[in-house]
Amino acid sequence: MIVLAGALLGAIIGAMTARKRKGNRADMWQYGAVYAIAFSLVGLILTIAIEKLVF
Repeated sequence: MIVLAGALLGAIIGAMTARKRKGNRADMWQYGAVYAIAFSLVGLILTIAIEKLVF
């Protein structure tokens, strides 16, 4: 669940970053994808860490 939330949050933040830098629609898609992948990876690591601590 943390991974999906991270992906969604990353996509939103990435698109907003591209818009703030005056990027076009393709830039917003690219930034959104890159941020979504990065935030998903962080969420995955966080999920694994939580699982190791709890169980």
